[in-house]
Amino acid sequence: MVTSINQKKLLTYFGTALLLALAWFLPASGLLNPYVIQILMYVGINMILTLSLNLVNGYMGEFSVGHAGFMGIGAYVAAILTVAVLPRAASFWAFPAVLVTGGLAAAAAGLIVAYPSFRTRGDYLAIVTLAFNMIVKSVLENIDALGGPRGYLGMPRLTNLFWVTAWVLITLLALRNLVNSNFGRGIMAIREDEMAANLTSVDTRRLKLYAFLISAFFTGVAGGLYAHLLQFINPRSFSILKSTDMLVMVYLGGVGSLTGSLLGATIFTVLMELLRPLGLWRWVVGPLLLVLLMIFKPEGLMGFKEASWVKKARGWFGGRGVASSKM
Repeated sequence: MVTSINQKKLLTYFGTALLLALAWFLPASGLLNPYVIQILMYVGINMILTLSLNLVNGYMGEFSVGHAGFMGIGAYVAAILTVAVLPRAASFWAFPAVLVTGGLAAAAAGLIVAYPSFRTRGDYLAIVTLAFNMIVKSVLENIDALGGPRGYLGMPRLTNLFWVTAWVLITLLALRNLVNSNFGRGIMAIREDEMAANLTSVDTRRLKLYAFLISAFFTGVAGGLYAHLLQFINPRSFSILKSTDMLVMVYLGGVGSLTGSLLGATIFTVLMELLRPLGLWRWVVGPLLLVLLMIFKPEGLMGFKEASWVKKARGWFGGRGVASSKM
């Protein structure tokens, strides 16, 4: 049994190292078309967005519809740091810290949203996050120092396939271990029956708050990667349409499934790229697909199902004191 576990760990480490090595080697080798590499980076960023939103909408059973606001905060904070604060020569080495700072800024905004929202029950989180998304977009449009509606530019192209792959792995491994821990079991108990979870000494309010902050953090990191990939951002990039795209990816892949999040992000990103000849009409596909999913397959392709390597993971967040005072 111990040997089997050690072999799985070795395979995981080897697979991670191989994936990072390929992400570093392939763009430099010229074996892949730059267009293909660009699409792969979009897929990776969308994977981070989908994984983070699934923690709230899938595992916790709440309904956030404004995560593009957190993405926008992470993008603008990271962009300001590399354009107006850090010397250009230092930006490359400081890029991981810049992304983390953008994520922390998004998490701080998440605290402002979540703290009053989780004092109530029902669909209030959906209403509050929708309003938050609209507020963030409006504020960004009215700050001239950030370019207003024209947008903000001048960021160096620091995002590459290696950094996107690294952050996908960090997000996946962190959430994989989280959902398989006492913390994760507490979150899933909230999804099934919050009142029953309270009766079994699960600190539901604290868990909901922590889960929302973790989700907002990784969404902000994705925003930073997005800003330094395009080298230009504007408030329209983080409108309710972007939040709708995230919801489509979550519900297409499957709620309560990390494997489904990866699948949903990949399918949706590639599909939207294939539909590019349709022009603006392709943006009708996202909302329409969301409606059809809600009617015919509300749990998605892999709803509440996981690949074996995700299910059998052991949590980093296990132990006492977070999910329950009696665990």
